[in-house]
Order: sequence, then structure tokens, then C-alpha cells
Amino acid sequence: MAVLAGSLAMIVLDGTIVGVSLPSMIDALGMDLTQAQWVNSLYSVVLAALLMTAGRLGDRIGRRKLLAIGVTLFVAGSLIAAMSPNAAALIGARAIQGIGGAAVLPSTLSSVNSIFRGKERAAAFGVWGAVMSGAAAIGPLLGGAFTTYLDWRWIFWVNLPLGLLVLWGIWKVVPETTIEHKERGVDVLGVLLSAIGFGLLVFALIEGPSWGWWTPKTAANIGPFTWPADAALSLIPVFGLLAILSLVAFVLWELTRSKKGLSTLLDLSLFSYTTFSWGNATAMMVAVGEFGLLLVLPLFLINVLGNDAMGAGLILAGMAAGAFLSGAMARHLAARLGADRVVVLGLGMEIIGVLGLAWILGIGSPLVPMIALLVFYGLGLGLASAQLTSTVLRDIPTEASGQGSATQSTLRQLGSGLGTAIAGSVLAIATTHAATTSLSALNIKGLDAGSWAQKLSDSAGGIIPQIQHSPSMFGPQTAQVTRAMTDAFTSGVQAAIIASVIALVIGWLGSLQVSRAARAAVRIQSTHEV
Repeated sequence: MAVLAGSLAMIVLDGTIVGVSLPSMIDALGMDLTQAQWVNSLYSVVLAALLMTAGRLGDRIGRRKLLAIGVTLFVAGSLIAAMSPNAAALIGARAIQGIGGAAVLPSTLSSVNSIFRGKERAAAFGVWGAVMSGAAAIGPLLGGAFTTYLDWRWIFWVNLPLGLLVLWGIWKVVPETTIEHKERGVDVLGVLLSAIGFGLLVFALIEGPSWGWWTPKTAANIGPFTWPADAALSLIPVFGLLAILSLVAFVLWELTRSKKGLSTLLDLSLFSYTTFSWGNATAMMVAVGEFGLLLVLPLFLINVLGNDAMGAGLILAGMAAGAFLSGAMARHLAARLGADRVVVLGLGMEIIGVLGLAWILGIGSPLVPMIALLVFYGLGLGLASAQLTSTVLRDIPTEASGQGSATQSTLRQLGSGLGTAIAGSVLAIATTHAATTSLSALNIKGLDAGSWAQKLSDSAGGIIPQIQHSPSMFGPQTAQVTRAMTDAFTSGVQAAIIASVIALVIGWLGSLQVSRAARAAVRIQSTHEV
């Protein structure tokens, strides 16, 4: 369990450790907001696109073998990221890390599901869930420490010794588990359709603000192909439509293969279990809310409040403290209330915490209440995440554990990518609108409000401290311009946080459905026993 948890912690950490380091990366590599979003979200997008494939592959060739392959790829991607000379190399390295992570994540969960039994199995699921939420929450603290005291590249260098240690542990103690499949063939088209669908969906959300949601803002370059700026329609709705069509085709293709007795990437029959279908929807919404926060809060803490990366990491560590504390308590609380009710309670706490954060930002962002709300949110996150895993898989047969765990992990990672994409898009749109309005109201001669609003959005707020430290840029009006930009960026962050609240409310409604289904199953079982 220690080796499996270590493998999981390593790849989950890399999903969140980047956030507080983004301002340093933007400055060092000359990135804009869109590139920063790709650095932050491509890892999760690749994970989401390949997890189901990896889950099925692990069932066939062995989870231990796939785990070792995944860790090796992840370490290789980390090495390339640490040595990246530009944004393109860093984004490519994050894709390689995502491929490795896609092999690791379902291998750990399906191994837990196959190796442990009885009370040990419940405890192991609790550990897995606690590591999943706790490692994600502690990422900003580690990222802040490495960036402040060493260099942002160390968030990737550190994976090399950790990865080698995990590989040694896999070789020494992790047993091999596989499942014999009766289905024929390999679902290659399913892999392609799911990857295209999930990838284009997140791509459209990330590039929408810069390319234009309906009409083009600028020419779009994709390899040798150029979409002109004077086209009647932007590429974004085209990609969005292609994403939807690909996902619909994927579902229809999976149903067709299943009826023919052929192997499928996604076993849609698993969604006949109410706890599985609603539980997965809840898990995805939890990830949307969490990763949306982890994108915008570090940018706000550094560019608006003036913290360094370490200071931002320490503030965000309140989430980690709450998640670790409640994650450890969740199993005992679940024994009294039931795992399903603990999930409902945890999500309710998350919603209250995030709403409080949005309100705090509007009244001057006092530090102590902000940290308290982050701890409260973390407590809810730990409760919900630690018990969601066992709740989602509670009714799934052991022989389908690999597919079930991979599906759950896929939707969590898709939620992570969507959370980053949605929060980034909302931040860009709201910031640009608010800054254009407030800068225009200043009536400063020679100041192009629209252009500076776009610069504020593209720099993810990074231009604010630059203006503060260059008073000659706007002369006597520098303070006014700085205040207008600060207020605009704050309103953009608030809008992104409200988007996270909406996702969490949807997840909470889903958790109520999970709880109802779980309670109904318990009543039926009790009736049969009587």
C-alpha cells in the first residue's frame, strides 16, 4: 500500500504543484495566459484521454507491469520539463508526463481493489482517497517552496529520485494482478474517438478567449494550417461541435462492440449501477471545482496581494491541512454515518468554503479569514474525496474493477482539465470586460483601454506588479491604473471562483442521488437477510 500510495502521490502532486510556479514560468519562458493554461491543464487532458485505455491495458498485461512503465514515462517527462528552454518544450513534456500518469493512476486503484479484501479493503480505499485529495492540496506548498528557495524547475527535478524509489518498491513488493478477458479484439477506434472528443472539448475551452468564441479575434495557426482572422466563424464552435460528435460516436461505437461480444474501452453496463453513474458525476464536479481554484488563487495571491511563491503556497497549504486531517478521520466518520453521507457532508462544506472565499475577495481579502476558509474547504475536500472512491466502486464486481477504477479516474482527470479550462476562460473573459470598462472610465489621454485590458488578461495579472514597479509608465495616473487593473483582475478571480461553486453544487446534487441509491441498496439487503 505504501508503494501504491507513493506512486499515486507523485502523479497527483504534479497536477497541482505547477499552479504557484506559473508566474515564475510565465516570466522565465515568456508565456501568455493561454500557454500557461496548457502547461497547467495538458497533463490532466492527456490523463483523461488515455486513462480508460490504460485501465483495460493493465487488466490484460498486468497492473504491476503497467505501473512500472507509467512511472518510467513520468520520470522521463519530468526530466524533459526540468530542462525545457521554452514554452513549447515544457508543454510537450507535460504531455509525456500525462501519458505516464495515465498508466499509473488506474494501475494503483485497480491493484488496491484486487489485492485487499474485507476491512483491509475499506481501509486501503480510504488511504487511496486521502492521498488523492491530500497530495493535490499539498502541491501548491511544495511548488511554492521549490520556486522560492531553489527554482521552478525543481518541481520537476524532484520527481527523478522519487520515481526511482517508487520503481524499486514496485519491483520488490507489489504483486502482479491481471484479469482474463473473454471479449475479442482491441478497441482502437474507441481509443481514438474518446481521445479526440475529450481533447477537443478542453482545447476549445482553453483557446476560446484568445481565438474568439464565435467570430475570430485573430488568425489561428495549427501546424501548417491557418484559419484567417476575417473568417465568418471562429474555429472554437467548430472544435466544440467535433468534440460532441466524437463523444456521441464513441458511445454508439462502444454499444455496438458490446452487443457483438467484442472488447470495449468503456463498459457502459457499469453505468446501470446508480452509485457508479451518479458517483462518477460527483467526482468529476469535485475535480472541476478544486482545479479551478488551484489555477486562479495562486495568480491572485502573487499578482494582487504581492505574495511570493512560498507565501502563496503556505496560504494554500490550509487546503492540504484540512484535507489530510479530514481524510484520516473520514473512515471513522463513515462507520457512523455511512460513506455516502460523509460525501454529502464534505461537498456541503466545500460549497460553503468556496462561497466564503468569493465574498472575502470582495472586501479586501483579509488573510486570517481567507486561510480559515481554505482549511474549512480542505476539510470538506478530504471527507468527500476519501469516501467517493469506495462509494463509486461499492457495487462494481471485482472482475470489472480495472474498468470501473479507470472510468472513475478518467472522469476525475477530465474534471481537472475542465476545471482549469473553465476557470481560465471565465477569468480571461471577466477580467478583460472589467478592465476595459474601468480603464475607459479613467479617461487617461493616450491609454488604449482595450489593449491594456487584453495585456492584463494575457499576463494572468502579471502586469500589475510590473506597473507598480514602473511609475513612469503612466506618470501621476499610475496608482489609478494599478487600482483599476487590480479591481478588474479581482473581479475576474471572483467570477472564476463562482464557476467553481456552480460545479460543486452540481456535484452535491449528484451526491444526494448516490446517497439515496446506497440507502436503498442497504434496505433491500436487510430485507433479503430477514
